Amino acid sequence: MFIEFCPCFSQFHDCFLSASFLPEGQGFVSEDEYLEISDIKRDQSGEYECSALNDVAAPDVRKVKITVNYPPYISKAKNTGVSVGQKGILSCEASAVPTAEFQWFKEDTRLATGLDGMRIENKGRISTLTFFNVSEKDYGNYTCVATNKLGNTNASITLYGHGLCINYLRIFSRE
Repeated sequence: MFIEFCPCFSQFHDCFLSASFLPEGQGFVSEDEYLEISDIKRDQSGEYECSALNDVAAPDVRKVKITVNYPPYISKAKNTGVSVGQKGILSCEASAVPTAEFQWFKEDTRLATGLDGMRIENKGRISTLTFFNVSEKDYGNYTCVATNKLGNTNASITLYGHGLCINYLRIFSRE
């Protein structure tokens, strides 16, 4: 990746141009008006500064913000146990630039807010699938899909019955 920080500095002769990564102070140095960052990583996003230095005047400084785009990856997805009749929430968190859009599936069926007492809510990096009154038919595997223009990824999340074994033991012990 070539970044042209200081095109207006090209009229200076015998000047030294330097660029530094400001947030962590990690330095990159270039001796012309371009800075090349090979194999840029997402953690190298941030504000960069270019300084033109010579022995005649004070340094001239320009700043540019670099955003590194990358496809989604799911950083948090956890199986959840909920008893019948309780509220259940499945959550999926994805990191991506640009921000990911989410979809939820059960088996091959895409889910939508309002179907069978559930709600899907997307806020930035997090998508939640809420069941307001969990029933036996709600138990199973769900897929969270995160997508942006660079790609997509998915995670399987299970909603399972919490305390079902205890209830079955009580039923069998009464007979």
